[in-house]
Amino acid sequence: MTRVVGTRLGATLIVLFGVSLIVFLLLQMVPGDPAVTILGTGATAETAAALRTELGLDRALPVQFFDYLGGLLQGDLGRSLTVNAPVTDIMVPRFANTLILTGAALVLCIVIAVPLGVIAAHKQYSIFDRASMVISLAGASVPVYWFGLLLIGVFSISLGWLPTSGMYSPRFPGGFGDLLAHLILPAVAAALVPLAVIARMTRSVMVDILQQDYIRTLRASGLSTTSVLWRHALRNALPPIVNIVGLQVGYLLGGVVFVEVVFGWPGLGQQLYTSITQRDIPVVQAGVLFIALAFVIINLFADTAVGLLDPRTRRAAH
Repeated sequence: MTRVVGTRLGATLIVLFGVSLIVFLLLQMVPGDPAVTILGTGATAETAAALRTELGLDRALPVQFFDYLGGLLQGDLGRSLTVNAPVTDIMVPRFANTLILTGAALVLCIVIAVPLGVIAAHKQYSIFDRASMVISLAGASVPVYWFGLLLIGVFSISLGWLPTSGMYSPRFPGGFGDLLAHLILPAVAAALVPLAVIARMTRSVMVDILQQDYIRTLRASGLSTTSVLWRHALRNALPPIVNIVGLQVGYLLGGVVFVEVVFGWPGLGQQLYTSITQRDIPVVQAGVLFIALAFVIINLFADTAVGLLDPRTRRAAH
């Protein structure tokens, strides 16, 4: 297991380097001049040139990139081109807000999708099984931003039950209750596609396990259906379920960009959207790096958990 973790950590560094390089090159292709964006369209050519020199934007691209990497190794993510503030001060609070939204969506996925998949597998080919899988397939096909707008139209505008946007109400001092009210709709919207994927995967794995000989033996020995399903079959289905959940966390971190923009959630996705439109390269690089790092770390934990749950994985690693 130590060897697997070490290999994953080495791969993490390679992935982060590759992500940084690709994002840096892609941002250079975006039309527009960051200096003109900062100064405004009324800036003179001399003023824009002076600002580009001050920000180091007139240097060769390899020099800019390796300067960025050197600062990154020292914990320096640079300064925002638009607000002239350290990128870390901007991104860390935003990333914390994104983790709140992602965590809430993940809880919804696990609490709903896993039991749904288990019951659908137990009632294979029943009306419940067919209906739940059709709904899951439809959920996986719905655009997240459209579903978010639908939720706002129904529960915020028509019924007036929940707020339309933001993280806290500006009229109240906030608190957990206020946060929860603002969190429900974006969490549901973000959870839609991962929930459908996890439910279908859980059903598929459970169908295979419920056909195994040892499950028939347990049933023949007089164990209750509840015990067979939830204590024995689900336990053996956990490794692939944990693996797919780890992958869906990566989808959540990337997919909340749309959700945060639709719901005005002050997270990393909304900040990335704003920074991309302003060509604030250091902020965009840091945002993508945060998402990539979180994705790799979460999948490292998922792989470790799979190894602990499935001894065959540990033996294969050696």
